[in-house]
Amino acid sequence: MKVEELFEKVTVDLITAIKDGAKDWRMPWHGLGGAGLPRSADGRPYRGWNSLVLAMVAADRSWKSSTWATYHAWKRHGAQVRRGERGIQVVLWKPTERHETSEDGGNSLRRSLFARAFTVFAAEQVDGAEGFTTPWAAEDDARRIEAAEAYFAAVGADVVHGGDQACYVPRLDRIHLPHRHQFEQISDYYSTAAHEHTHWTGHTGRLGRDLSGRFGDHAYGAEELVAELGAAFWCAQFELDQATREDHAAYLGDWLALLQSDSRALVAACGHAQRAVDHLNTLAGWSPPGGSIDEPLEVAA
Repeated sequence: MKVEELFEKVTVDLITAIKDGAKDWRMPWHGLGGAGLPRSADGRPYRGWNSLVLAMVAADRSWKSSTWATYHAWKRHGAQVRRGERGIQVVLWKPTERHETSEDGGNSLRRSLFARAFTVFAAEQVDGAEGFTTPWAAEDDARRIEAAEAYFAAVGADVVHGGDQACYVPRLDRIHLPHRHQFEQISDYYSTAAHEHTHWTGHTGRLGRDLSGRFGDHAYGAEELVAELGAAFWCAQFELDQATREDHAAYLGDWLALLQSDSRALVAACGHAQRAVDHLNTLAGWSPPGGSIDEPLEVAA
């Protein structure tokens, strides 16, 4: 399958799931949190679009392992993909450079990304894959919460606690969060903080996304999708469950319209969300266990 066809297929699958789901239905990326980042058999994390695709498949099939690898990678680890199993296509992004000559004879270097699809299999499809675990599997919740608290303290955003609403105010460059004790689960506090910190990265002095939207318009829905995915990717790093926000149902219509209008909207949102989490990771001085955020995507094959 060509990459563009893959983008369209995954988008259509998500559109169908939104249409078929009830208002309290959870987006498939919410499953990333407790399961952790999908990883290769070598322990390297998949990122962005690939994380979302693998989370969607795992949620649909009730798979829990979070370990995915190519046929040959499994063989290198002494495991064997079972006969008849069908793999899942993900995308490898490779940077390319090309020298171009302008009409006046000047030379310039044009950089771009080349996308190629490849196939991976889950540990549930493989014999001999029982020994693979996630980096946080041996850690208790208290250790994860301690790490999350230190993380956001290191990021250094202006955060004000109080009230019962969570939001980011671009004009003031300030995050508002309820106190931790106001959340049913402590992990809900941190997933909400991750959502608002993702918005915070969009400020003009940081990643410069369009934060001018108003509730119900295209730009607002697109940014909320980025923040939802950013929170999912962040929660997956710490294997913390992602909260289902009370306003979740209100955005389903916006997201549906966005996805139906552009087959690349989802992959674009994944890219923005991953860059947001990468930015927060850099500020926090933190890298996902098993791999650096700066390592090439090929390591996850």
